[in-house]
Amino acid sequence: MQNVALAILEAAARRPDATAMRFRRGDSVHELTYGGMSARIEGLARALVGLGVQAGDRVGIFSPNLPEWLLVDYAVMSVRAVTVPIYATSTPAQARQIIEDSGMVLLFAGTATERDAALEATAGVPGVRRIVTLDPQLADEPGRTTALASLEDGPAPGGAADEVMLRRVQADSEDLAALIYTSGTTGEPKGVMLRHRNFTNQYATIDARFTVGPADRSLCFLPLSHVYERTWSAYVFLKGASNTILANPRDVVTALGEARPTVMVSAPRLYEKVHAAVHAKVETAPPLRRRLFHWAVGVGQRWWRTEAEGRRPDLGLRLAHAAADRLVLRRIRDAVGGPKNFFSSGGAALAREVEEFFMAAGLLVCQGYGLTETAPMLTCNAPGAFRFGSVGRPVEGVELRIGDEGEILARGPNVTEGYFNNPSATAEAFTDGWFRTGDVGYLDEDGYLVITDRIKDLIITAGGKNVAPQRIEAIVGKDLYIDQLAVVGDRRSAIGAIVVPAFESLAEFARERKLAFADHEELIRLPEVVELYRRRIADQCASLAPFEKIRRFTLVARQFSMQAGEITPTLKVRRKVIAERYRELIERMYGSPDSPAGDA
Repeated sequence: MQNVALAILEAAARRPDATAMRFRRGDSVHELTYGGMSARIEGLARALVGLGVQAGDRVGIFSPNLPEWLLVDYAVMSVRAVTVPIYATSTPAQARQIIEDSGMVLLFAGTATERDAALEATAGVPGVRRIVTLDPQLADEPGRTTALASLEDGPAPGGAADEVMLRRVQADSEDLAALIYTSGTTGEPKGVMLRHRNFTNQYATIDARFTVGPADRSLCFLPLSHVYERTWSAYVFLKGASNTILANPRDVVTALGEARPTVMVSAPRLYEKVHAAVHAKVETAPPLRRRLFHWAVGVGQRWWRTEAEGRRPDLGLRLAHAAADRLVLRRIRDAVGGPKNFFSSGGAALAREVEEFFMAAGLLVCQGYGLTETAPMLTCNAPGAFRFGSVGRPVEGVELRIGDEGEILARGPNVTEGYFNNPSATAEAFTDGWFRTGDVGYLDEDGYLVITDRIKDLIITAGGKNVAPQRIEAIVGKDLYIDQLAVVGDRRSAIGAIVVPAFESLAEFARERKLAFADHEELIRLPEVVELYRRRIADQCASLAPFEKIRRFTLVARQFSMQAGEITPTLKVRRKVIAERYRELIERMYGSPDSPAGDA
């Protein structure tokens, strides 16, 4: 496979009438067949050549998830140009940094929001020849933007078809396929150079561990600007499966029921929310229903453990499991759109309790690990080879070793050769040919990787204890009353946390107790609410060592946001930003705290 986009076009030619994409426009659901997808990619490829895009030129996509995002991506790569994704949540200043650093010649903007940000970001920037809008509702604006439809519907430039064919003959696996700027929990984003061979290696490793085919359905809701969803969606099309494209990730729960995906990738937060929502209903159910639920989940866990050990369940367990599945477990599967081939989880730690809950319902969540620099997968759990609490074994061709300070080092055919126009950052990222992940972990006796934290995230308490905040956030953050959580406490006497409540659940708690409040600020200051979080945080911390337990916490009424730089697009906390932005609040929490802070 020399070129990812050409391989997708070949796959499309084998199933032209099958559905490639589903997407919603207004109140209607639309479908695009593989034949239709191929035709649009081909037309866009000729249009790109007509606009003067050369092999190796960088072309930006600044957009939320839209079917057009993928069409443009594959058209760009098919003419040996380089896709440069920009997160739809980026500010004009952030977009401008990427535009200037990459030297892009053309920018595709998704909706009116990204169009306006793109016009601001490119003002005075030489080299960007045109801004093309993707949203079909946006028309040409002479002197400002061009609508995608104008490119697709216009006459093919003379000689463009021949030039497209020539480039495809010259396509090579060493061609640069994408320049993906890291979301970065620390420092400025850097342009990761990924070649076609980096991606095609990933597809081979997925093939080695998973079975995906034309009968499968995927749901694309993580940002396509991130390597995780982008790599996965291309694989979905290579296998001839269908992909539902979701523009607004907040609609994912509804979309699960509509799309009923059999395979998909997600960040842990989706699984945590489903886990929390189910347990919220259980907590308010009558005692008999609560006992039935816990019994059924227990039966489901005994069932999969028996099978994992290679034993056949006895008659009693088979009967109990049939009843548990009929009464409870299938309803959990229905909450996520029915049975699954498998789920994948990446981008942050997933609590073992959540993994085991889904497995009890017959839903395997295969947690994996990787980075933008590794295209992305280094390790993964897989059907028949998984260990809860780990991120799986290294994928084929990847070598791992543990370096100084417990840092995970990696090398393999999927690893980037470095950062665009940044030799100093490239040199810093490698040690003797091994890529420095910046993550801390260890390999267990069977070769499964366990991640403990990021080196730069490790908290050292005043007592000299090293604390991994991501682990605490995964364990405590699964609580149904917690939406977001940032653990703090570096050089402090105890671990603390900034807590963003799950306000829908919290408001219901307040209404049931007839507690009066006008807004979220008033709600989090109610003594009953502070006491609720004090108790629940202490309960969630029960399994932690004494020095890891959250001893102080403060409730805040505003969510951490990507726009404010507090979290990455994969929802990881940018701890330094949080510590600076909430510095005064943290000082009060450790000094003379008052509501809504408390001791856990």
